[in-house]
Amino acid sequence: MKIISWNVNGFRALLKKNFLPDWLKIESPDILCLQETKLDESSIPDDAREIAGMQSYWSCGIRKGYSGVATYTKIKPVSITKGFNLNKEFDIEGRILIMDFYNFELLNIYFPNGQKNEERLNYKLRFYDATLEYCENRKKSGKELIICGDFNTAHNEIDLARPKENENVSGFLRIERDWMDKFESYGYIDTFRKLHPDKEGAYTWWSLRTAARTRNVGWRLDYFYVTEGIFRKVKKSEIMSCIEGSDHCPILLELDI
Repeated sequence: MKIISWNVNGFRALLKKNFLPDWLKIESPDILCLQETKLDESSIPDDAREIAGMQSYWSCGIRKGYSGVATYTKIKPVSITKGFNLNKEFDIEGRILIMDFYNFELLNIYFPNGQKNEERLNYKLRFYDATLEYCENRKKSGKELIICGDFNTAHNEIDLARPKENENVSGFLRIERDWMDKFESYGYIDTFRKLHPDKEGAYTWWSLRTAARTRNVGWRLDYFYVTEGIFRKVKKSEIMSCIEGSDHCPILLELDI
């Protein structure tokens, strides 16, 4: 099974010049998780609801042109849930799309950015805690989990080009990184770092304002986290840095399922 996750920073750009259909035909993933689609339900193009034999499912926020996630899949899910259903504040921005696929539950999540102000940083941290609460509840019920998307935090110094310069910037604050430590302490495995423990210069986001991508001055913000049972089936976890079209690049997970 092949799963790709990608923060596209606006879905409409992917449809230009037929990029998304052509790319999906080449990559042929079983599941594609997109974040930051920036569409509301009424503005999803009809020709985007099914592409390359993949049916799409969407979670849109109440604010137009903001946030949003979508999952394309060749495999029909058992169930689909929009949000954690723990607290309304985490579900109204269209950041969460959860699908049950028999052998595992897939969480496609666009985590909040905390750079705007302290209020948004606190919201991000509460959102993190809600994610852990939801995952623990599902894991205790016997579910294996795949949690993917833009976490909006670089976990360790190896995960960004200039750690010292960004110690006081949301996305690399100690309090955000502590939560990543906490998440892993509960048994959730960062598949890329587990398979590539010493790989440097492996980033998934680059600022558009400074031509950072050409110099590879980036951050690793996008992850595939899995439970132990799923990790035993992981064949590959890679960063698709050659794919352009967004300030993020896609990430890939291959499973023997």
